Amino acid sequence: MKIRVYYEDVDIGGIVYHSKYLNFCERARSNLFFEHNKTPVWQGYHFVVRRLEANYLKPAFFGDELEVKTRLKGLSQAKVLLKQVIYKESAKIFAMNIELVCMRGERVAKIPPYFRELFVQVQNQKEEF
Repeated sequence: MKIRVYYEDVDIGGIVYHSKYLNFCERARSNLFFEHNKTPVWQGYHFVVRRLEANYLKPAFFGDELEVKTRLKGLSQAKVLLKQVIYKESAKIFAMNIELVCMRGERVAKIPPYFRELFVQVQNQKEEF
C-alpha cells in the first residue's frame, strides 16, 4: 500500500513522528481487509494488538511516498503474526513484527472462516521483502 507523508505526520523539522509508522502499518492492515471485500470488524469479531516489535531504520520526511508491505508469518486458532515493512524508494526504513489476537466482544475467540480465508490468501501471495 502506498502512503504519502503529510504535514500532520511530521515534526517541525519535517521528520515523521515515530508513532506515525505504527499508524501507517495499521492503515495497511485495514486495507488488506478492504482489498478482499471484507471489513476488519465482522459480527462482533475484531483484532487487537497483543504485542509488537518495531525497528526504526531510517527516517522519512514530509512529502515522501512510502510503501507498506505486509506478510503473514503465522496463524493459530486465535492469533495472527504479521511482518510489516515500510519502504522509501525501495530502501527499507521501518520493520515491525506484530501479534494480533481475535476477539469477540471482550473475549479471545477462535478466528472465524470469514477472516481465516483472508489470511490464507495473504499467505499465498508470497510477497518478497
